[in-house]
Amino acid sequence: MLNLKEIFSVSLILFSIIDIVGSVPVIIDLRKKAGHIQSEKATIVAGIIMIAFLFLGESILKLFGLDVQSFALAGAIIIFLIGMEMILGVQLFKADVDDAASSSIVPLAFPLIAGAGTMTTLVSLRSEYELYNILIGIVINLAFVYVVLKTSGWLERKLGVAGFNIIRKVFGIILLAIAVKIIKSNLVSWGVIQVS
Repeated sequence: MLNLKEIFSVSLILFSIIDIVGSVPVIIDLRKKAGHIQSEKATIVAGIIMIAFLFLGESILKLFGLDVQSFALAGAIIIFLIGMEMILGVQLFKADVDDAASSSIVPLAFPLIAGAGTMTTLVSLRSEYELYNILIGIVINLAFVYVVLKTSGWLERKLGVAGFNIIRKVFGIILLAIAVKIIKSNLVSWGVIQVS
C-alpha cells in the first residue's frame, strides 16, 4: 500500500503549494512584528487543518452537492494560477498577514501554510493517490515547515533574494505541470478527451 513514488510526488506537490521557502520573507516580517514565531504551535495547527480537510473534505463537498472530480478540476486551476504567480512574479492571491496584533499562529498556520490552495490540493490528491501516502507526504511537509520556521533568519542570510527567486520559479514550473496532469486525468475520466 505504501508507495515511495507516490509519497515523493505528494510531498513535492504539497511543498510547491505551501511554498514555505518562498514565504520566508513574510515569516521574517511577522517575526519582527510579533517578536517571535511560535513554530511548534503553527506547525501543529496547520497539520490539524490539513488532516481534517483530507478526511472531511469529501463530506463537505457532498453537503454542497459537488463531486471530487469537479473539486479536483477547480483545484487544478488554482494550482495552475499559483504556478503562474510564482513564475511571473505577480500576486494573484493575497494572504492577510498585515495585522501586527495577530498571533503568529493565525496568519502562519492559516492561511499561509494550510490555506485554500493547500486544502483544495489535498482533495485533488485524494482522487489521485492512496490515503496513507498522502498522510506521509503531509507529515514530511510539516517537518520541513517546522525546520524552516525555526531557521528562517539563517535561511534569509544564506539564500538571499536571488536564491528565493530561483526556487519560486522552479517550483512554479513544477506546479504548472502538476495542474495540467490533474486537468488531463479528470477530463479523461469524464470522457471529454481520449487517450491514445
